[in-house]
Amino acid sequence: MADQFPFEKPIIELRNKISELKTFTLEKDIDLSGEIEKLEGRLEQLEEDIYGNMGAWDRVQIARHNNRPGTRDYIDRLFTDFLELHGDRAYGDDEAIIAGIAKFEEEPVTVIGHQRGKDTKENLRRNFGMPHPEGYRKALRLMKQAEKFKRPIICFIDTKGAYPGKAAEERGQSEAIAKNLISMAGLKTPIICIVIGEGGSGGALALGVGDRLYMLENSTYSVISPEGAAALLWKDASQAKRAAETMKITAPELKELGLIDDVIPEIRGGAHRNVDTQTGYIRLTIKSALLELKKIDLSEIVNKRYEKFNKIGQYTDENVVNAEE
Repeated sequence: MADQFPFEKPIIELRNKISELKTFTLEKDIDLSGEIEKLEGRLEQLEEDIYGNMGAWDRVQIARHNNRPGTRDYIDRLFTDFLELHGDRAYGDDEAIIAGIAKFEEEPVTVIGHQRGKDTKENLRRNFGMPHPEGYRKALRLMKQAEKFKRPIICFIDTKGAYPGKAAEERGQSEAIAKNLISMAGLKTPIICIVIGEGGSGGALALGVGDRLYMLENSTYSVISPEGAAALLWKDASQAKRAAETMKITAPELKELGLIDDVIPEIRGGAHRNVDTQTGYIRLTIKSALLELKKIDLSEIVNKRYEKFNKIGQYTDENVVNAEE
C-alpha cells in the first residue's frame, strides 16, 4: 500500500504546489510569501475537511496501513524494562502474540498484544499477526501470572483474526479463544484493552475482555472483515466499501453505540505519521484508566466487569429484536 490514500489526493497535490513555490522562491529569489501563506491556510482547511469527515472505508485503509505502528512500537515507547516471555507450556511459542512484563510509569504491568511484521520475512514469522491456539494460551498464562502478582494487564489488539488454518483447528483454536474469554471475565486484576489497528472477530476479542476498552480513532473492530461481509451478503467481495459503511465498525461509530469506553485521537492522516506523538495520546489514556481502576477494590472489579459486558449484551440483544421486528 502506498504511503497515501485515494481520499488524500487533493491534500497531496496542494502540498506539492506549496513545496514547488517554496523551491521557486529560493531559486529565483522572489518573494511569494503571501501566496504561500494563503495556500497553507487553504491546506489546513482542506485537511480539516477531509480528515474530519472520513468514511468507514477510509478508516479501514488507514487501519491496514503497512507502516501503522504495532504492539512492539508502542511497547518500546510506553514501557521500560520490558521482558518478553515465550511459550504456552503446552505446545510452543507463537510470535503472532508478543507478551511480557514491564513497567509503566514505574508500576509493574503485564503487556500482551498482537504483532504483525514490518516486511515479508517478519510477516511470515509472525503469521501476519494471526495467532494460533498456543498464542492465546501464552497470553492467558501471562494473564494468570499478572493476577497472582496483582499486576494490571494492558492488551493491544491488532489482528485480522485468529489463524483459520487446519493446524490451528487441530490444536483447539476455538477452545483457546473461548477459554480466554471466560478467564479474562474473572481475573481479579485491572485489564485495559486498546484496539490499535484491526480488531478482527474472535481473534481480537480473545484479548478484548477488559475493564476499559479503547480504540484509536482510525482503528476498526468487527465480527468479520468488510470483504468477508460483502462476499456473504452480496456474493461479491469487491463490495467491501459498501459493507464497511453499513457495518458500524469504526471507533466513532462504536463509541456512539456505547460498545467501547472512548476513542483515542489520532494524528491527522494516521498514527504512522508521528508514532511518538501518537504514543503520547495512548500514554495519557492508560494513565487515566489505571488511576480510575486502582480506586476499585479487586474483590469488586470482576462484578463491575460483568456489569459492563452484561450491559453490552442487553444492548445488542435489544437491537437484534428491533431489527427482526
